[in-house]
Amino acid sequence: MALGPIGRRRLHNFRANRRGTISLWIFLALFFSTLFAEFIANDKPLLVRFDGAFYFPVFQQIPETRYGGFFETETEYKDPEVQSLIEEKGWMLWPLIPFSYDTVCRDLPGGAPSPPTSDNWLGTDDQARDVTARLIYGFRISVLFGLALTLVSSVIGIAAGAVQGYFGGRVDLVFQRFIEIWSSLPTLYLLIILSSLVTPTFWWLLSLLLLFSWTQLVPVVRAEFLRTRNFDYVRAARALGASDVTIMAKHILPNAMVATLTFLPFILSGAITALTALDFLGFGLPPGSPSLGELLNQGKSNLSAPWLGLSGFVVIALMLSLLIFVGEAVRDAFDPRKSFASGASPAEETAGDDSLHAGAPA
Repeated sequence: MALGPIGRRRLHNFRANRRGTISLWIFLALFFSTLFAEFIANDKPLLVRFDGAFYFPVFQQIPETRYGGFFETETEYKDPEVQSLIEEKGWMLWPLIPFSYDTVCRDLPGGAPSPPTSDNWLGTDDQARDVTARLIYGFRISVLFGLALTLVSSVIGIAAGAVQGYFGGRVDLVFQRFIEIWSSLPTLYLLIILSSLVTPTFWWLLSLLLLFSWTQLVPVVRAEFLRTRNFDYVRAARALGASDVTIMAKHILPNAMVATLTFLPFILSGAITALTALDFLGFGLPPGSPSLGELLNQGKSNLSAPWLGLSGFVVIALMLSLLIFVGEAVRDAFDPRKSFASGASPAEETAGDDSLHAGAPA
């Protein structure tokens, strides 16, 4: 779909911020790589050829008896005896890192946590689990959690702000008083209390954080709806019989989304930070889950193993820095003060801006 003058201007301004553009590509590369973490770090082979047949242990649970063993349980491919059985009649293709996030490494040069070696690139934690594998899986779960929280909280916040700003009056007054009270609650303490009442899971934590994160976009959307609801094209749509929902969704919301989009990278970084903080305090994901916050906590508890704290800090700092740089680039792209950066004529840019605010699609 062809971009209009405003779209081309914003795309040009985003690309002009080289730091933001490079950060976006780096973040996307890291994220999409970790989406296939099972193919990068796993204690199961990617492919096994045995006795003329091919097996895919990443997708299949294959009993040891299939390879000539004695147990009906799932094959333990790290067992030297099992490896000998398979190599007698075939071969195995291992991933780049032959450890999963919960694999207990044996034959370590010393006690756990052990320093980096050629087998464990970033060492092991205090439970003899490979740090590199846990970082890969932890990065994925942190970003997925942040994206889910950002998406759901944004939908709720935009809807609440739209209702407040469009109807105004008592609706706006009641909502504002409620949000002021709700926002003044000690969020972290309440999250800790609620997390300690039940066994936390991914979806349980997402629901808890959603209770307090949806208010972030309400002021921005509310202000835009309050400003726009009395414009001429809104009054014309109302006079032509358009419903309130239609006016809000088709005529006012597109303008409000401009300000909303600039906040999304910062909301995402805040969601990741919240999960990391809860994991660090021990009220986050279930024990054993690949967690960046839990790795930082291990680094605090094992000062003699600096690779733990440093690894977690570098990954979290890199992730949040990339998101902040992307957010700055998005903010520049929607900044009206950069309206002539694309090289378009002032008349063309002005016509484009007027078309954005002058009316809704026919």
